[in-house]
Formats: sequence, structure tokens, C-alpha cells
Amino acid sequence: MMIEVMKSKLHCVQVTEANLNYMGSITIDEDLMDAANMIAGEKVQVLDNNNGERFETYIIKGERGSGCICLNGAAARKVQVGDTVIIISYALMDFEEAKTFKPNVVFPRDNRV
Repeated sequence: MMIEVMKSKLHCVQVTEANLNYMGSITIDEDLMDAANMIAGEKVQVLDNNNGERFETYIIKGERGSGCICLNGAAARKVQVGDTVIIISYALMDFEEAKTFKPNVVFPRDNRV
């Protein structure tokens, strides 16, 4: 049996931009992506601590070291610059493997690792 479990989490990062006129996705600083073991194109769930919004999108690489967390396209309407968000990715794995799997959880400080 396969189950879906949390693979990676960026816990409490600040939204730095919201770009309604972009085609969609979330732009994340490449340093943050590396720390959380996330890749470009990966599906993520975004949870906004300020307004309770929860939505899914995919990652595009942001400039390394920039601290960028930018919601693009329709997702830009669900956040405000300065909001605190949690970004989570999930993976499918065998039930037995999932019992011992340890996700990458990152607690950035000022959107830096």
C-alpha cells in the first residue's frame, strides 16, 4: 500500500512578493529549496497563517540568497506581502517505508537558512 506523507516543510517564511500578472506558481529562494529538499516544478501546499488560506501550486526557482517567497498568478490574490506562510511538499511511499521516513523541516530566520 502507498500512502502520502509530508516530505518537506518550510515553516513560517514571509511572503516577499505577490505578482498577479505572472502565469502561476510560487517562486522560492533556491537556498531555501535546497535546505528543504524541494525542486523546481514540485507540487506544494501553501498555508497562510494570517488569513487561513490553503492552496496548492508548484515551485519555480528564485534567486539564490534573495529570501524570495513570491506568490504568482491567481495565488497572489490569496496572500499579502508580509504574511507568514508554511510551504509543504508530500511524497508517495510504501507504508512500511513511511513509518521510518524523516521529512526535511526547515525553520528559516528572516527567509534565510
